[in-house]
Formats: sequence, structure tokens, C-alpha cells
Amino acid sequence: MPGLGLSLTAVDSGLLSPLIPGQTKFSWFLLAPDGNSVAGTGVILPYTSSDPVPGACNLEFDLDIDPNVYLHYNIFETTIRFAPANIGYSRGSNPPACDTEVGENTRWRLRYDIYQYFLPESDLSEQSLITSIQSVANVQTMREHGKRIMTLSSNDKTEVVFSSIPGQGVIYSVIVRDPVLNTSSSYIPVHTYACSFSSTLDGCDTLGKISTRIFFTIAGLAGLFVCFFGHRFFKCELFCMGFGFAAFLFFVLITRTTKLDYDIRLTLTAVIGVVGGVILVMSWWRFGSVMSCVVVVGLMLGFLISSIVFFTPVGDIQVFRSNVVFWVTFSCIVVGVPLFFVRWPREGNITTCGVAGAYAVVLAVNAYIYTSLSYITLNILKRFLNDNFSKAFTDVPFQDIDFIMITVWVVLGVSGIVLQLYRERTRPFFPPSPYLMWLQERERRKTNVLDPSHHTSSLPSRLLARARQLTGRRESAGECTPLLL
Repeated sequence: MPGLGLSLTAVDSGLLSPLIPGQTKFSWFLLAPDGNSVAGTGVILPYTSSDPVPGACNLEFDLDIDPNVYLHYNIFETTIRFAPANIGYSRGSNPPACDTEVGENTRWRLRYDIYQYFLPESDLSEQSLITSIQSVANVQTMREHGKRIMTLSSNDKTEVVFSSIPGQGVIYSVIVRDPVLNTSSSYIPVHTYACSFSSTLDGCDTLGKISTRIFFTIAGLAGLFVCFFGHRFFKCELFCMGFGFAAFLFFVLITRTTKLDYDIRLTLTAVIGVVGGVILVMSWWRFGSVMSCVVVVGLMLGFLISSIVFFTPVGDIQVFRSNVVFWVTFSCIVVGVPLFFVRWPREGNITTCGVAGAYAVVLAVNAYIYTSLSYITLNILKRFLNDNFSKAFTDVPFQDIDFIMITVWVVLGVSGIVLQLYRERTRPFFPPSPYLMWLQERERRKTNVLDPSHHTSSLPSRLLARARQLTGRRESAGECTPLLL
């Protein structure tokens, strides 16, 4: 019968059992709480008296000695917590006190290495998980295959936050080190896919919503057009850029202020995006201010470049955990890019078409095949929507599909930029405003007396000639019937 303090019901659960002198046998029992058949794997790790004891200074969880890592996730972040460890001790002796002293001969000298291991992308199979758990279960294999994210001291809070990646399997583990004795022990590895396998809505198998796929498929096709023909068809480019600019801001606003269903929010976002695109096009058509429109386009490029910068390990630097520092730096990069291209507006506009248009293609592919490149902008969106996301580590896996998509992005972007620069080299920098051209033409006709159109009668010329012809015929016949026009 499971007893309090000696048993645990959880996923990725483990027990640590101290042995007494002379003991050579020990038994564990594994039960499925609901009586159903389950698949699993068991790993037994023996430790010596010099190794640290994971979870031996537990004051928070149910087990007396708790070597487990507790995981909680939502759509934005994944949090792991664990109990502090204690230094090793021999069989039959009393364990060292946890909090009575703070010297070098106590648990306060221990260090905790946080490791992360990504499962194969788009692989949700049971066999893949079990094999991966076995391959990183102990200290040596986790160090070989996993990636060390950070190291905590005994004075730090035993809690770490990561960015959630729904549908991507991740294994987290904690290795506690004793720097004095040069020994180490592993906590129980824990895994997550940041989604539910039992939910019929938004489950791991139904992550790709139809509405999302439709939205990003259309965006990808528009991005491909803008990448190669955006500058030539300037009005279409302005509409697409205005759409993206307005849609992003409105999605952030409506998500933070309402609890509407995702599909409704996405539909409203598309509508507002269309309105934003039309407004940007009409502002250029009516006022003819190319620079103001190019500034909006440049902000799109600045946003993308700034997002790329913080997608790299730069985003995990401790100083950027502060929201003030992060948003000031992010905003400076966003604003600095259009300022840089003020001297070369056409080149800046074409560069934005190539880079942003090619990235829209990447997002369209991500709607069908997972790629980590979508988190370039998704991490920024999460930080907009979640006030606590600044604590999260934003590390993502880079596997074969990601390198393929980087190549596609670079090839499309460079090809689009080079093609447009070559095609537009002999044309005017930007097309003139149709409204301003119409005003100029009307003014020219009013003031230029040499222009034949200046003398055009209010009656159409053909109708006037026909009237004269009919009048001449009636006069020659001696008739005085008036001609009604």
C-alpha cells in the first residue's frame, strides 16, 4: 500500500531510497492509478556516500527525500521546480543538517546545472520519448547529449522558466554538483510537449488550426509576391505592409483586453489588417508622402531585425530580464533601421520587401511543418502578451528542417532584393501619387492656353459637329424649325 512520504503519483516520477549497512536487496512497486495498461521505462541509479543527495533538503513537496523535478506549463512558459539537495553521507549515519550552518562543509557549497534536451521535431511517438529518457537518465549521458542552460548556486531560488514550444518534446534535468569532492548526481528527468494528448481541442495532434493555416497560407503567398515584385507594384506592397503592421498591433491589443475565442480574434485581426492596409495606401494616394510610408515599411524591417537579435543567445543575457532594458533596446533597434535607410529609401524599401516577404513564406510553411524560425517573432509576441515572460529562457531546437528553412529564407530574400534592384535601376525611385498627378494635370489644363484641351467646348465635339451639319441642311431647305439638343 502506498504510504505518505514514501510514494508518489506523477509523470516522470522517481524515488530515492537510502540503504542501511549490510542491505543488499530493495523493492519498488509500480502501479497505474486508473488500472489501465501503461508503457514506461525504469532506470536505477546507484550513488555512493560522497555523491550529493538530490532533494534531501525537501521542505515543500510530499516525499521525505524528493529527487523529482516538478514541471508546469502554459501557452507562454514552462516552469520547473525542485527541492534542494544535501551533501553525501555514509550508510547508517545521520544526514547533515540542511539549514543550521552556511559553511563550506554544508549543502550551501552545492551547485545545480540545468540541462535541456530536445526530442526529434514533429515526433510525438511513445517510443521516441522512452528512448530519449533512457539516453539522458544519468549524469554522463545528459552531459553528452543535453545542453546546459544555466547554473544555480545554493542561494538561488530552485525554479527556472523556459519558453513553451507546443508540440515540441523537451526533457529537462538537474545535475547537482559538489565542487569540493568533485562528485555529482542527477535528479529525475522530466519531459513536456507543452500540450495535451487527451484534449480533443488544441491537443498535441490538433495544433495546426484550420484558421491559422488559411491565414498564414494567404500571408505566405502575398509575401512571395512582395519579395519579388513589391517595389514595382508599390500600392500592393503598401497594402501588405499596412496589413501586417495593423494586424500585429490589434492582435496584441485584443488578446490582452478580451477573452474572445482564438478564431474570432484571428478573424477580427484580419479585418483590422485590411483596414490598416487600405489606410496606408490611401494616405500615399491622397498626400503623396513617400517618406512617411517608407518609415512604416522600415519599422517592419526594424521589428524583424530586432526580433532576430533577441532570438539569438543575446536574448538570454541576464540584463535583458528587465522589461525596461529589453523594450528600450528593442525599440532603439526598431527605430534605428528606418533612420539608417533615410538616405537610401528605395534600397531600404526593396530590402524590406525581400526580408519580410521571404519570412512570410517561412511562417506559411510553419503552419504545416514545425520550424523553430517562427519563434523569432512569436517570442516577442509572447513578451507583449505575458508580463512574466521576461523570466523565461527562449532557447529552441535547431534541427534539419530549421537549417533548410534558413536556406530558403536567405535564398528567397537575396534573390528578391537583387532582382528588384536590377529591375528598378533605371526607373524613378518611387511612383508618383495618382491624386497629385491628377491635380497637376488639371492645373496645367487651366493655365496652358496652347494645350488643345484648354479650348474644348462643354459639348462633346462629335455632337457639336453633328448639330452644325443638321442646321446647315435645314437652312438650305428654307425651314426655320428650331433644333433641340
